[in-house]
Amino acid sequence: MDFGLIGKRALVTGGSHGIGLATAIALAREGCDVAICSRSDDRLAYAREVLQPFQREVIARPCDVHSGESIQAFCTEVIGTWGGVDILVNNVGGGGRWGLASVEDTDEKVWMDVYEKNALATIRFTTRMLPFMRAKKWGRVVTITSRLGREGGGRPWFNMAKAAQTSMMKCLGMNHDLAGDGITFNSIAPGNIMIPGTGWEDEMKRDPHGFQSYVAQECPLGRLGTPEEVAAVVAFICSEQAGLVNGAAIAVDGGESRAF
Repeated sequence: MDFGLIGKRALVTGGSHGIGLATAIALAREGCDVAICSRSDDRLAYAREVLQPFQREVIARPCDVHSGESIQAFCTEVIGTWGGVDILVNNVGGGGRWGLASVEDTDEKVWMDVYEKNALATIRFTTRMLPFMRAKKWGRVVTITSRLGREGGGRPWFNMAKAAQTSMMKCLGMNHDLAGDGITFNSIAPGNIMIPGTGWEDEMKRDPHGFQSYVAQECPLGRLGTPEEVAAVVAFICSEQAGLVNGAAIAVDGGESRAF
């Protein structure tokens, strides 16, 4: 299937690792030039190397999404180089393991930091890139949320931030002016994904039996997902063929979630 993405320009936040890097690779494979950002220079260097074989233009720069000034500087460079982007993937996020099991003993700063890293970063990147999509009368905004943005069960500061992202994409997707300019807005809600160097890998090493018990109980497929499986759905949602998919929150979780 031809996704119709050759020559499009995509910005993937947190694009140097995990779902973000897998998404950048998937879009580059479809012919997109790709801009990525990360706080890690080492990961950015690795991502540039991995993306090089696709022979697409790559912008890879450090960016701290807790800083509005850092986001502005990165967006300014992308806009100055390309004049904007056709595709924005709001992937950067996290915080599902932050804080304490006790809500009242968790500092308010945790709530604010998780919200800023997820919802506020999505707001900042999206509002900066929308004018260029509107000028072209075409655009795709995809936000990586979580199955916990569609149901209860996680730590409340994380669910709240992810639900805010999901709500934002739904509301923008229903905006007649934006949709009329050919822009779609969708959420991709992954379940448990095995990403090297993150919490699930640590848990698997720390308590192999407990990890396997959890997977057997919570994951109908009997395994965790992969970043590439999430990225494949993102690439399709960015495609010309997905033009009618707008305002959706799409579970990519192997059947884990309780929500319909």
